[in-house]
Amino acid sequence: MTAVVILRYGFNLGWIGMQESIVYLHACVFMLGCGYALKHNSHVRVDVFYRKLPPKRQAIIDFFGCLLLLMPTLGFIFWASFDYVEQSWLLSEGSIEAGGLPFVYLLKTLLLLMPLTLFLQAIVMLFRAAITVFPAFLAPHPKEF
Repeated sequence: MTAVVILRYGFNLGWIGMQESIVYLHACVFMLGCGYALKHNSHVRVDVFYRKLPPKRQAIIDFFGCLLLLMPTLGFIFWASFDYVEQSWLLSEGSIEAGGLPFVYLLKTLLLLMPLTLFLQAIVMLFRAAITVFPAFLAPHPKEF
């Protein structure tokens, strides 16, 4: 971004493709980093009460939060974005700006990849929480002789 500003205002040079590449890179970092942030518990959380709770209660909140809030939301995002991304691919959509990047369809594909990566992480969180909340059902049973 600094290079774009220096080139534009210092040397009167500008490339739309260079500016758009910054937007694309930011989109990749944020959209593909969501699952990573969830894995490392780096996402935004209103944890006024959560952090003071014992681990079993935290696991109950995580379990039902994933099952009832996160997963349905991700399913809706994927469902609502699918036709939009599909149309972009069918058209091989490019930038509307002259000199812009020709692969907008790849950028829009992030709308499907983000909920997929988050959904995979949500499954892992769901199982981890289930192991804490329901250990008797998930623990291996000793063999009877």
